[in-house]
Amino acid sequence: MDDTPTDAEVACFEAGIKFGSLYHQFAGTPVSPESAPSLETAMEESIENQPHCTEVSVDVKTDALAAALEDAAADYTELTGRFLEVEIVVEYEGQEVLTRMAMEDGYPLMQVVSVRGPDE
Repeated sequence: MDDTPTDAEVACFEAGIKFGSLYHQFAGTPVSPESAPSLETAMEESIENQPHCTEVSVDVKTDALAAALEDAAADYTELTGRFLEVEIVVEYEGQEVLTRMAMEDGYPLMQVVSVRGPDE
C-alpha cells in the first residue's frame, strides 16, 4: 500500500495551511468599517505570499461590523469569523483547489469547494 499523498491531497493540505494562517494571524485584530478595506488588502497580500497560493479574496462584512458597533462603547471591534467571507485558490502540480470560509451555525467553517486537475 502506497501512503504517498496524491497531488490533489497535497493541494488540499496546502489550502488548509493558508486558512489556518489567515484566520489565526488576524483573529482579534481591531477593525472598524473604515479600516476594513485596508485590513482586507493586508490579509489577501500576506496569504498570497505563501507557496502555491494563487488567489485570495477577503471580504470584511462592514454591515455586520456596523451593526455590532451600534451599541458599543468603542468605534471598533475585534475581527472574528462572523465578519469574514474568504476564498483561497491553491495550485499544486496541476491541481487547483478552491476553498471558502463562511459562517455556518455560528462557526466559521472552512471547506474545500472544488478540486480540479489539469484535464478538467
